[in-house]
Amino acid sequence: MRCALAWSDKIPERNGEKFVVQDLAFRPDGTQLVAAVGTRVMVYDAVDGTLLHSLKGHKGIVYSVDYAHDGKRFASGGADNVVIIWTDKAEGILKYTHNDSIQKLVYNPQSQCLASCTTSDFGLWAPEQKSVSKHKVVSKILCAHWTKDGQYLALGMLNGLISVRDKQGAEKQLIERPGPVWTMAWSVSPDDNVDVLAVGCWDRSLSFFLVSGAMQGKPRKLNFNPTSIAYFNKGKYLLVGGSNRRACLYTRDGIFLANICELENWVWAIKARPKTNFVAVGCEDGSISVYCLVFGTVHGIYQERYAYRENMTDVIVQHLMTEQKVRIKTRDCVRKLSVYRDRLAVQLSDRIIIYELANENASGSSYDMHYRVRERIQKDLPCSLLVVTSMNFILCQKQKLQQYDFMGKKEREWVLESLIRYIKVTGGARGKEGLLVGLKDGSVWQIFINNPFPIPLINQSNPISCLDISANREKLAVVDDSHKCMVYDLATKEMVFEEKDANSVAWNTEFEDMLCFAGTGQLKIKTGDFPVHAQRMQGFVVGFTGSKIFCLNSSAVQTIDVPQSAPLYRYLEQNEFLKAYQVSCLGVTEADWRLLAWESLKSMNFDIARKAFIRVRDMRYIELVNALEHMKKQQQPQDESADPETAKRVRMLLQAEIMAYQGKFPLAAKIFTDCGDPQKAIKMFADLRMWDEAKKFASQSKVVDIRQLVQDQAKWAEEVQDWRAAAEMYSASGNTVKAVEIMGERGWFDDLLEIANKLDASETKILSLCASYFLKADKFKHARDVYLKIGDLDSLLKMHIRLQEWEEAVRLAQKHKDRVKNVDEVFVPYAEWLTGQDRFDDALEAYTRAKRPDQCSRLLLQLITNSVSEKRFRDAAYYHWRLCEQQLGAITAASPQELTDADKEQVAAALDSEWLSQIYYAYAMVFSYTDEPFTTLLPESLFHSAQFLINKLSARNARMPPGVSMASVYFTLGHHAIQLETFKLARQAFEKLLQMKLRPEWQTQVELTSMTLQTKPYSDKEELLPVDYRSSTTNPLLNPNGGSDVCVNSGHPFVRSFVSFENLPLVEFQPAPGISDEDAEKMILTHPNDSTAADSKRSNNGWRETDHGDGTQTMKFGDDGDDAQQTARGGDSDRMGANGDLFELALNKQANFLSGSGHRSVIPTYRVLQVDDRVLQSLRPSEVFIVKYPTKAVRNRYYKNMIPDIKIHFSPHCRRFFHMDDFEFEYLKAGHCPCCRVPEMDTT
Repeated sequence: MRCALAWSDKIPERNGEKFVVQDLAFRPDGTQLVAAVGTRVMVYDAVDGTLLHSLKGHKGIVYSVDYAHDGKRFASGGADNVVIIWTDKAEGILKYTHNDSIQKLVYNPQSQCLASCTTSDFGLWAPEQKSVSKHKVVSKILCAHWTKDGQYLALGMLNGLISVRDKQGAEKQLIERPGPVWTMAWSVSPDDNVDVLAVGCWDRSLSFFLVSGAMQGKPRKLNFNPTSIAYFNKGKYLLVGGSNRRACLYTRDGIFLANICELENWVWAIKARPKTNFVAVGCEDGSISVYCLVFGTVHGIYQERYAYRENMTDVIVQHLMTEQKVRIKTRDCVRKLSVYRDRLAVQLSDRIIIYELANENASGSSYDMHYRVRERIQKDLPCSLLVVTSMNFILCQKQKLQQYDFMGKKEREWVLESLIRYIKVTGGARGKEGLLVGLKDGSVWQIFINNPFPIPLINQSNPISCLDISANREKLAVVDDSHKCMVYDLATKEMVFEEKDANSVAWNTEFEDMLCFAGTGQLKIKTGDFPVHAQRMQGFVVGFTGSKIFCLNSSAVQTIDVPQSAPLYRYLEQNEFLKAYQVSCLGVTEADWRLLAWESLKSMNFDIARKAFIRVRDMRYIELVNALEHMKKQQQPQDESADPETAKRVRMLLQAEIMAYQGKFPLAAKIFTDCGDPQKAIKMFADLRMWDEAKKFASQSKVVDIRQLVQDQAKWAEEVQDWRAAAEMYSASGNTVKAVEIMGERGWFDDLLEIANKLDASETKILSLCASYFLKADKFKHARDVYLKIGDLDSLLKMHIRLQEWEEAVRLAQKHKDRVKNVDEVFVPYAEWLTGQDRFDDALEAYTRAKRPDQCSRLLLQLITNSVSEKRFRDAAYYHWRLCEQQLGAITAASPQELTDADKEQVAAALDSEWLSQIYYAYAMVFSYTDEPFTTLLPESLFHSAQFLINKLSARNARMPPGVSMASVYFTLGHHAIQLETFKLARQAFEKLLQMKLRPEWQTQVELTSMTLQTKPYSDKEELLPVDYRSSTTNPLLNPNGGSDVCVNSGHPFVRSFVSFENLPLVEFQPAPGISDEDAEKMILTHPNDSTAADSKRSNNGWRETDHGDGTQTMKFGDDGDDAQQTARGGDSDRMGANGDLFELALNKQANFLSGSGHRSVIPTYRVLQVDDRVLQSLRPSEVFIVKYPTKAVRNRYYKNMIPDIKIHFSPHCRRFFHMDDFEFEYLKAGHCPCCRVPEMDTT
């Protein structure tokens, strides 16, 4: 680094008083320099030092000046406690005061905010503010600086504290230092991710801190007190001035690099001129000096490794081939460096460090970029040039060369006759490397480091500025100060080439006869004796390897790829194939390699031709070269002079082969024919698809069959995608399959249909192929016709399924059951499609027809789950009934005795589904009351449905179905119990509700209603109490025994109407053992005769007329049930058996038997009434209901209507009972049964 004084100015003394330069500030564009000198503010032209203004606005010493970031204002402040704002025209526009002297002024780098610091406080002022915002401090402020983003202000104080404030003045961090903080600066590099504060303290230290207050690194010791710090060259360096009377250059990490200047007094201010390498220094004696810093290029290169200095302390090693870079941090000023193979020598301020590649086996040409320290030579060895070899380093001092080993011991010294201008290491064995040395007197010497005697090579008149030696050490290229490039033959010492306008030269390290030189903005390449090739380039040539030239421009080396085609063509013109191959190896295009291969092949140089084809990886032509070489060896005689005709014929055949591969087919065919081998010509034309020429030669030779050529022509038509011709030829030749494939792929469906119509139905393979192409192209009608022609119903079904033509597919499957292989392939996808269309009933039917009960069950379970989760409980009831039907229908046992364990489990699961269907059906009514906006259900229906649910779900083994809320059931029951004045039941329901977790909106209502019910009588209406028609007893509304919805006395289940859920007058019975269901049904359907039943007539108005047979006739008003009850209570059993109801007699007998057995269980054991054939024949068919199941494994159930006047409807599908009026109303409303949704109305 060099420092040059640009300009200087010194303020003269006045009246014996010296003026001190207190502060400096550059305008942001670098055009002006403002200085605080004495009581004046001096404004200079920053370029030439012209004094522009001398401002007298202050009455005391001016301590600080600073420029705003936009360059339109600057401020000054000093001992008169006044801050003055000046324009860039040196006009004062505003001033404000503090109570103490102004110590430091700093403008925010992002705004117009000015911080003015004094002994006791600091102020923040901006043009938009009406007043200055002032903040007290605990100590005198000596320095201040803003971060680059303007967010934080650091204040350095006399007591050693550093206060970090935000832009409003609030303190964020406090840092303590052991001495007065005299100067500081925030980093200004835009590449920094964090702000770093450089602090200079008068404990003679330089330290660095982050905004958070954390110290970065360790404090750097100084041998002086710093007075001014500033960042320089985009934050790469640090400028420091102080009591050592010097302006010093440091790295941004605080490492000393060099002295910029040395003065006679303290340096109080130092500033860097923006965007330049100029530095302004203000001294205690009143002098202002501006210096220009020139950073020289320190670098070294060897082959593809280039090393250069960066930021004065770092060494960058770059691999020019791979563009890899490695940084070596030395933490000291790098003076010289040199690179050689795996060695790197770096000279620092007081030592030399030798580096080597970390991989011991790596050579200089490897791609390893990891260096490690080998030796440190702790000596200060000044020199002008430094080179390193494998085991030594050499220093150059004027005309002297000194050789040292890596321990720092001087081994040898050479003293030459003139000043040394250029040194280059030419390589060699380890410890025996050679050097080329160019002197100022124009001589070039060669020195081997193990030889004390230099060897003179050439001598010329002008000083040497650059030189290089060829790869084989046979030629020397020299550039002198007259910018001439001269090439000498080292064997004859004669100059063989000379060129003007050159500043650097380099030989190609991989080719002896090629060098390049640069000058006057051009790069010139010289190959052999050929003319020079020139192209534009700025800079110096520092290396030439293969087809890459390394050019140094400023401090960066760039790689230039140069084409080698021109010298290749020149060598080919002179038939120098070996040199042409060597040039091609440096780097040419694939076309150039092919050109070299063909030219070598023409000249029968098979070795070069093979190598060239290998380079382009063309196996076909490599085989050609091998074949031609083998042919030549086989056919050509060893002694060509003995049989010249044979040798000539062989050469002609080889030339014909070469011409054929080059595309000169007519000439090649002519040569083949002339050589008496026309078959090769025919084969060549056939391979080339030149059919006319092939047929011509074939007809002349009469050796090759014409039909074979036609077949080959058809294949060729297919290869060249002449599909029409190929199809026609294949069809004409009988290869119909190939013709169909071509037509189908091309979409020629008319032609394809024509072929399909012509073919016989026995050609199933070809017709199936035609149909597949029709199907692929959506030509479904054609495909259908073809499938019908060959009778392929399975494929036809698949087509209908693909088109979702389900009706046609189902019709076809039903019509041809015996010919369809897999019926489930039709109905299963049909069912899936129906499921996607929300046609679940049809989907279930399709699964059934496909004989897939597992899919039916899966779909029903999914529908049940979805219905419950979506609170569609009536749908859940319906699907549970369907699941029950599905499970029972899958049982194949013919009687209950034939059931297996698995069948019994399935029957239990089916009956459980039926039970859940009843539960969900009833709960749907409750849910409509509690959760839906309104309901049309009667209070009595809701009351009975809730009663039914509680009785059912209160059974000991009953489980709670998913989605059913007992709170909703009790809530419904309680409210409607109040409406129907069954207050006892209402109180029971609300007591249950108080024990449950209720909805928030119900909680208060339930509590108030519960309290209100305490005022009501604890009783229920008698007319609402259910009656058991088997035992003629009245039951409580809720079963207190937890025995489900049954009579508390007889255990007989209540049979409910599944609309209003009222109790129906039905009594269950079953035939006596030994009577089958079929026989029982036949007996019931037999009308009663006179011997078994009284002749009883009933009028429409309720009167009954009876003929007793003894001349006595009676007429009674009422139902049979009442007469039966009276007869059971006080009548004669014998008389009843003769004239009464046999069914009621059977009921009374069982009741008497149970009462006589002393049964006293809390929960009565229910026994179904068993009747014999005589009773069965006495029953009226209109009063009996037979419940049948979908399987014979479950016996029928029988019910008798005890009050025939109450019309009851029985749905045989869902096995539910209804009041006739209720069912008719629901049927008219919905069009089907409310439970099973069957649309047929069945009143049997």
